[in-house]
Amino acid sequence: MQGTKSPTFPEQHQNRQPGSEAMMNPQPQYDNPNYKAAGKMNGMRAIVTGGDSGIGRAVALCYAKEGADVAILYLNENRDARQIVGDIEALGRRCHAIPVDLKGEEQASRAVAEAVQKLGGVDVLVNNAGVQYVQNSIMDITREQLMHTFESNFFSYFYVTKAVVPKLKGGASIINTASITAFEGDEKLIDYSATKGAIVAFTRSMALSLMQQNIRVNAVAPGPVWTPLIVSSFSSEEVGTFGSASPMKRAAQPCELAPVYVYLACGDSSNVSGQVFHVNSGTVIN
Repeated sequence: MQGTKSPTFPEQHQNRQPGSEAMMNPQPQYDNPNYKAAGKMNGMRAIVTGGDSGIGRAVALCYAKEGADVAILYLNENRDARQIVGDIEALGRRCHAIPVDLKGEEQASRAVAEAVQKLGGVDVLVNNAGVQYVQNSIMDITREQLMHTFESNFFSYFYVTKAVVPKLKGGASIINTASITAFEGDEKLIDYSATKGAIVAFTRSMALSLMQQNIRVNAVAPGPVWTPLIVSSFSSEEVGTFGSASPMKRAAQPCELAPVYVYLACGDSSNVSGQVFHVNSGTVIN
């Protein structure tokens, strides 16, 4: 149950999605300096879409800390991409940044092929890129917005997964970023919430489809998280109280979600597939 809203962040807004992490105040915490790596992903190779910022950036960095090499697929936020590439290379791991619009199947397939070639294979796929547009009513959602939201948030997951699956071997893992909105709905994010519901069904169906190949497919459903998508979609006033209505009265930082993605990528979760993990500032989902 949501509570009252109170100030949490400085009011701010960016006019272009998916937004720039470098321009946020404060910048999201994507690195937890107290995180203790244990080599859980030594020698593994991961592709992370939307890996330049937000949750994707935190996941890419955590994977590198655990011993993985990473390829990030991102739209065009080059400054953000350079930052995470530098951070990962400073750890002694490889990071390849590949700019691409994943809304088209051909582009997605080419980007995956490039990532696999540069990494020398792939063991983990994290589908994470997305957009959201706030509208007060279904009457305000144009066909163009509806198609763009589904192409960005769901079709991209489908295309990238389709391109990656033939490259995967037994023991591999696919992790999809869903959302609390798939379970609770959101009156101002109708099309976005629908894409996240589709991702949950896609996750469960792909888990069944790939079970006999020993490829696990799971999802993470975040609640409010301080990422560029927030400041590029909500008004300044809404950003100012973002996350305060959650049970914990705050939004998560991206680094708080990354360990869940590590768990789902590594052998610790060898008996887990078709599941959705809720990291949502304390909201109970049944």
